[in-house]
Amino acid sequence: MRLAITLSMFLCCGLANAGTQQYEPLAASIHAALQAAVSDRAAPEPEWPSIMEKIDWLTAMEHRLEKRMPDRDARIEFLKTVYYEAKRAGLDPQLVLGLIQVESDFKKYAVSHAGARGYMQVMPFWVKLIGKKDNNLFHLRINLRYGCTILRHYLDVEKGDLYRALGRYNGSLGQAEYPNMVRAAWEGKWAWKENQGNRVQYGQRQTFN
Repeated sequence: MRLAITLSMFLCCGLANAGTQQYEPLAASIHAALQAAVSDRAAPEPEWPSIMEKIDWLTAMEHRLEKRMPDRDARIEFLKTVYYEAKRAGLDPQLVLGLIQVESDFKKYAVSHAGARGYMQVMPFWVKLIGKKDNNLFHLRINLRYGCTILRHYLDVEKGDLYRALGRYNGSLGQAEYPNMVRAAWEGKWAWKENQGNRVQYGQRQTFN
């Protein structure tokens, strides 16, 4: 019965069109660092530079996400988690949103043809490599923790070269299509500049817990 329910969720959500991260042996020090980075600790409330920026950012982003994620409480939880996990990994939250749009189109239970799972399309071998066997890659926080940690790792491997890091993330290193798609989504849909009129564009501020 559980298998049938799981399969029905996959069919409902459809298959993701993402590529796959490639398994590569890790040096002991890198393995230890990644293992520590994905350790399953509950994420605290994200910290914004100011309460005004928190309100403005969440208002802007949840407005853009509304059609893909109709439930407002789910949107806010999702966005707070993206913001926290991206900042924790030293990534731009808007970049992560662009990557998620390309990878899974914000489908929590998306599965690629190669078996990559969840919002950020994480390959299951990462759980065996650096995680714990009970880590559920369809869990919001766990999926984003892994995805952001992996992208940070690839950025470090590529010495900050985002084009090549995105290629590694998608398993298409050296090909322009995927990095260009992520950048287009990042800059075209999720771009954000502090104090640049976002407050006016997205209307009256809302209250976020």
